[in-house]
Amino acid sequence: MSDQNKPFVVTDRRKFTLDGTPRPDADPSPESEAQEAREAVEPPTPSEAPASAPPPPLEFPSPHAVAEPPAPPAPESSASVPPPPTASEMEQANDAYQRTADHLDTAVRAANPGMEHPPVMSFEQIVHSIYMTAILQLGGSTKPGEQPRIDLLGARQSIDMLSILAEKTRGNLSPEESQLMDNALFEIRMGFLEVTQALARSAANRQPPPPGAPAAPGRPTIVR
Repeated sequence: MSDQNKPFVVTDRRKFTLDGTPRPDADPSPESEAQEAREAVEPPTPSEAPASAPPPPLEFPSPHAVAEPPAPPAPESSASVPPPPTASEMEQANDAYQRTADHLDTAVRAANPGMEHPPVMSFEQIVHSIYMTAILQLGGSTKPGEQPRIDLLGARQSIDMLSILAEKTRGNLSPEESQLMDNALFEIRMGFLEVTQALARSAANRQPPPPGAPAAPGRPTIVR
């Protein structure tokens, strides 16, 4: 029989009738195929969904939180201070210094014939050195007609330096050395007071000069 003369056959593949009962003539198929088809179409139920941990809550700093100040640095321990030199090291350094100083004096006298040996340093010379430094800082070397140049801060440091020297040597000075120290301290302290009072009076009585005018001669100025 040719294909055109074959009867047209309709196969009812429904497994259930209209009222929901199974059809006795339904084409049996494995239950697993129906389950697979349903799983391919239907989404997984919430109970079958993979469980995932909820994300952790975001933490934000409190607007009232105040950062703690950094801890202060620990004070330096005495272990960081180098140990003092031994008596033998002190003696060797002193001997080497004296030999070098003698060679320097010899070279200086050889380059300057007739030059006398420099005086040996003494306590009186130390006091005179600090005293003269303070006098110069207070404008003591100003020539007549020149404007004094005063370094008040430097003069104060020199006076304090001599005061420390007097305090540390108290009870260890001869009567002449003690008198020299007292006189030097008295004079430079009085000189400091005189200069500061003169500057205060000059600032109170001074009128502002016109722009570009030079400062009046004779008035002290402070060296900064």
